[in-house]
Amino acid sequence: MGLILGKVLDRRTVLRGMGATLALPALDAMTPAFAEPAPAPLRLIFTYVPNGVTLADWTPKGEGTGFEFSRILMPLEPYRERIVVLSVLAQKNGNALGDGPGDHARSGGAYLTGVHPRKTAGADIHNGISVDQVAAAVIGDKTRLASLELGCEESRTVGNCDSGYSCAYTNCISWRSATMPMPPEMNPRMVFERLFGADDVPLDAQARAKRLVDRRSVLDAVLGRANTLASELGPSDKRKLDEYLSGVREVERQIERAESDPRVVEAPFEKPAGLPADFAEYVKLMLDLQVAAVQADLTRLSTFMVGREGSLQAYPEIGVPDSHHPLTHHRGQADLVERVTKINTFHVELFAHLLKRLSEAREGDGTLLDHVAVVYGSGLSDGDKHTHEDLPVLIAGGANGRIAGGRHVVYPAETPMTNLFLTLLDHIGVPAQSLGDSTGRLAL
Repeated sequence: MGLILGKVLDRRTVLRGMGATLALPALDAMTPAFAEPAPAPLRLIFTYVPNGVTLADWTPKGEGTGFEFSRILMPLEPYRERIVVLSVLAQKNGNALGDGPGDHARSGGAYLTGVHPRKTAGADIHNGISVDQVAAAVIGDKTRLASLELGCEESRTVGNCDSGYSCAYTNCISWRSATMPMPPEMNPRMVFERLFGADDVPLDAQARAKRLVDRRSVLDAVLGRANTLASELGPSDKRKLDEYLSGVREVERQIERAESDPRVVEAPFEKPAGLPADFAEYVKLMLDLQVAAVQADLTRLSTFMVGREGSLQAYPEIGVPDSHHPLTHHRGQADLVERVTKINTFHVELFAHLLKRLSEAREGDGTLLDHVAVVYGSGLSDGDKHTHEDLPVLIAGGANGRIAGGRHVVYPAETPMTNLFLTLLDHIGVPAQSLGDSTGRLAL
């Protein structure tokens, strides 16, 4: 049902209130009576995990539709029909190619670009344009944000972070140009305000602090307009609007809880304001923000770094108090391999939260999970040997019917992963001649 009295709601309708602007999800009322519903847009989401995986516990047994989920991938089994595991893809430009050490920097830098980063820790960084930014240059003007870059660890772009390579390479997977990295935003409060409550007038630190104390919730600010709109909607749209606003409210609550959390994080630096002390809660909150952003069509392109490349994050909550990166240099020692595998599995469990949220969000005649393509993986396969071939990669989501799930596909050795990205660009309506070291399209 659309609006009563035959009214049609403009697709650009937003709820405005005291310093807040809230976009709306797609509603039936945005389609004129008897008109064919507009097809849902395809979104591309890239989720990056650092330091590679235990490949033996990642790779499924069997190929095609009869594969068995591996230990690490087991948390994704409920979404089997929306999962395609891709084996033997490579990013050869992550290799040294005469530049010596620095595999972690090259892993991050080459992951979405397929380009060998220039070895420098100075201002003369040089990489390639990442797949998300190739798409953003074409379709970014269709949404409020051309793209969204998120992360859960430091995102500074200056200094030496890996054997003479700039921190820009280890901390950023999104690159707008060869010399312009797109640092991920770490603070969920800042992300939330960027999505839903950004002010037109810049504020200094003192004014911002006062506003955070005084301002009401974004939903409170637009509540009157929301209630008026709801009274004009049909039952289906009322449900969609209620689900969407409930999701926004829950994100607000999570941020408020994080900012008032009195616990002390055991870290070599002061706990940043607004970051959840529990790492799993932090990751899930950032994933929820991604879902909110694509549900409201605020962006169709998103990248998320669970950790920067070479991450030292520890995971005491799963019995692994050790730093991640040093563990990956296990030299085959069984107990250390087991700890790395636990971390890999934990990351996939957190990723499953994203798929759950996407599958719960109704859109058109399906769900958001039907209308996304989510690439999950790492720029390293074996973190001990620093290999960049046979990368751990999977795609989740229906991609608007373009990708059939429930499969494990094994490609010829050293097939460039950029071939996958070219294929995804085709799907989103951004055909490109090449990307990095691509050699053609990938059969999906």
